[in-house]
Amino acid sequence: MHLLEELHRNVKTIAMPSAMVVGALLCRPVVALETASHQMITPALIFLMLFVTFCRVSPKQMKPSMLHLWLLLLQIVMCVAVYLLLLPLNVVVAQGAMICILAPVAMAAVVIAGMLGADVATMATYSLICNMVIALVAPVILTFTGTGTCTFSQILARVAPLLVGPFAAAQFFRFVFPKLAHWIGDHGQISFYMWLLSLIVIIGRTTCFIIDLHDASISTELWLAFAALVICLIQFKIGRMLGRRYGDAVAGGQSLGQKNTVLAVWMAQAFLDPISSIAPTAYIVWQNFVNSYQIYRKDHERQRLRPQEP
Repeated sequence: MHLLEELHRNVKTIAMPSAMVVGALLCRPVVALETASHQMITPALIFLMLFVTFCRVSPKQMKPSMLHLWLLLLQIVMCVAVYLLLLPLNVVVAQGAMICILAPVAMAAVVIAGMLGADVATMATYSLICNMVIALVAPVILTFTGTGTCTFSQILARVAPLLVGPFAAAQFFRFVFPKLAHWIGDHGQISFYMWLLSLIVIIGRTTCFIIDLHDASISTELWLAFAALVICLIQFKIGRMLGRRYGDAVAGGQSLGQKNTVLAVWMAQAFLDPISSIAPTAYIVWQNFVNSYQIYRKDHERQRLRPQEP
């Protein structure tokens, strides 16, 4: 095995936990840098890594499937059911748990799923469909469960630029500069390192938010974090089970389990009890531990199946 390949494999195994530790320890400088950039660092990184991933995808490959339909129906039904189940116990926990399910699939899920061997076209298709559908459904659910009126345009303004923009730019490159687009698509691993940088920023902001939050009781915070953990594990598990029935367990797991937590935190703070945003904030940590474990397992499997050099 080449030295660089071995190094890249080892880096991937510990990269996400390391990025989260760095983001937590350097939370104040990270937030100061993000503020100085007018909160443009994370969107720029997400745009670039989606652009790299979409360079591998042709519009002809993007076709809705029954897997996409079942994932959407399951997500909507689960978020309402969990909210109604937890409402008699604690309204804030019910809101936090609900938003962890309602949130659409993360933009970066396409990148992580590709690393884990999922069909990138399937993930790209679901990413576009899911975010658009949730932009339609979320205003209705948040208006009835929250403290304010949420509109389609408010949510669409948050997700559309980072969905349509990278896809349109990638297809432009595929048409005008096909060789360059092919080269970018063949070097898709660079999107993983861009994701690590964005993860440092996201965890830094998350850590500062938790440190500066003084309105919630410790017990409420712990219940919200625990609810997020349980929901995270259940969504990855159910998603993989459903995906396996349609021939792509990884795509199913990432589609249902990896959430656009930045959007989820914003929705919780804007339209629900702000304390409920602790749940999607904790979800950021849990889903990245799951992703780290999956990447470790995938690399270990590849290493085991690789022919041994004499």
